[in-house]
Amino acid sequence: MTTVDEPQHEQHAFEADVTRLLHMMVHSVYSDKDVFLRELISNAADACEKLRYESISNPRLSSDGHEPGILVALDEEARTLIVEDNGIGMNREEMIDALGTIARSGTKAFMDRLDAAKTGEKAELIGQFGVGFYSSFMVADRVDVISRRAGDVEAAKWSSDGKGRYEIVSVDPGQAPVRGTRVVLHLTEEAKKYTNKWTVEKIIRDQSGHVPVPIRLVEKAGGEPSQVSDGAALWTKQKSDISEQDYNDFYHGISGQYDEPLANVHFRAEGRYEYTTLAFIPGSQPFDLFDPDRQGRMKLYVKRVFITDEAELLPRYLRFVRGVIDTPDLPLNISREMIQESPVLAAIKKGVTSRILSSFEKMAETEANKYSKFWDLFGAIIKEGIYEDLERRSQLLKLARFRSTASNEATRSLADYRDAMKEGQSAIYYISGSSLEQLQSSPQLEGFRAKGIEVLLLTDGVDNFWPTNVANFEGMPFKSVTQGLADLDAVVGQEDSDESARQTPPDVDAFVEFARNLLGEEVADVRVSGRLTESAVCLVAPEHGPDRQLEKLLQGAGRLQTLSKPILEVNARSKLVIDIASTHDQAFREDAAWLLLDEARILDGDKPANPRAFAERQARLFALAMNRDI
Repeated sequence: MTTVDEPQHEQHAFEADVTRLLHMMVHSVYSDKDVFLRELISNAADACEKLRYESISNPRLSSDGHEPGILVALDEEARTLIVEDNGIGMNREEMIDALGTIARSGTKAFMDRLDAAKTGEKAELIGQFGVGFYSSFMVADRVDVISRRAGDVEAAKWSSDGKGRYEIVSVDPGQAPVRGTRVVLHLTEEAKKYTNKWTVEKIIRDQSGHVPVPIRLVEKAGGEPSQVSDGAALWTKQKSDISEQDYNDFYHGISGQYDEPLANVHFRAEGRYEYTTLAFIPGSQPFDLFDPDRQGRMKLYVKRVFITDEAELLPRYLRFVRGVIDTPDLPLNISREMIQESPVLAAIKKGVTSRILSSFEKMAETEANKYSKFWDLFGAIIKEGIYEDLERRSQLLKLARFRSTASNEATRSLADYRDAMKEGQSAIYYISGSSLEQLQSSPQLEGFRAKGIEVLLLTDGVDNFWPTNVANFEGMPFKSVTQGLADLDAVVGQEDSDESARQTPPDVDAFVEFARNLLGEEVADVRVSGRLTESAVCLVAPEHGPDRQLEKLLQGAGRLQTLSKPILEVNARSKLVIDIASTHDQAFREDAAWLLLDEARILDGDKPANPRAFAERQARLFALAMNRDI
């Protein structure tokens, strides 16, 4: 071996996000700091798996015959804890890239959430997110990382106290692992319990007992290692041999979360293709759930060799699922291009997706409360599948749950809605918006409430898209209550006792025609409403084209330059409208027509088109009201 006579010292500053995260690690108070060991062991296991994979094409990388393994060494006198692996290792450049930057957007989401959390909530957050290598600084006032990449001669040492800078220095190869990485934690006084064998062994068994790499523990300097975990892959065992705690521990390790999973799907498929799947439904939302890249987090193994966690093994609307898929029917040296084009993986994706959706159906049938929690957590993501997955759309529609004008705080299925439909009702009615409170106060619902017709209240962003892309549910089309004519006369429900009250007064007809001519540049039409019973006016979209909520969303995203002209509907039975229509003062009628349009805009969540003109018209009416009762 060569000796480095003049070590190369390099000083670097952490990226801003890393500095911020390290500050949080040191200064935030957590009830459970044990997570650091799980994270370091998880990184070590990943390094061993990467070595296995790279050795397929380059056998000399692991030609020493040593099986992948992880060693945890304790030294109470020196107050150090070491986690060492014989995996792929890192060179100098890889150390800078891996330890000096944040690669995953989820870490930033964690920091933002931590900033916003109240003091009592912070202790829980650490258990909901894998904060990786940086969690070491919760228990250490200095961390040294000595690493040599498999196949390289040179080795390097990374060192930092977590206060904004780190140092990289070349080291004598004799002081470094033959290959792999050694992480040395110089523990704080408060963290010296992590040099106790029983404490550390319990943490390893509880949190990392099922990583697919053996773990050994050295109790004290110069001591003999004892095996803590045999590295047997949990998914290869019989379900009858696995306890619920085993499943939970494995989930914690693979997901980077500390919540309890809602459910797991564990099965072995045999036939044209063989594969084993162990998938978990999380008990809380992962922080990267709404990542714009919408990437899944299932790990692909071939004959227990880790291949990638970036393959699209499930549809994107199941990206919250965590787990592994292991198959012997792929070559170990499969490339990224082969993964994308592989008919084997296409068949596996189809089979696993079907089994997971079937597990949702079973949960909905037999565990209603658990399914309700599942839908609250992931329903908005599942509805992306209604929009995207034509093949499974019918199945996903049956899984969907909605709040409605008839559901109170609960949710209802489309089958529930269908069974409660009124005689003569020919569509499934819905309204979309940003919040339940906004939707429940919408004037467009008034006529439907009066008839006792249930309306779905849709508040997720994807709800603006999927209803227009779905032809029907069991023959019943979806129809927005804010679009087109509200043809409610055919529906049997509460009716007016006085038929004459249903007729439009002549003065109102004349006022509607007057408003139509006056407001022609702002609206597509002014007409008597069939949906209003209390409010004087409302805006609706034309029969064809997107509804108003979708148009606003598209405009906000820069995909639509201008909104189409809405239709202004007037309640012919409103006392306000009748009184306005009976007044023949031209100036007053003009002000009233414009103010009714602005009132409809405000009820629709918008603001007056011309705030100054709105204020002036309002002032004139106030002045008039001081002298005459209108």
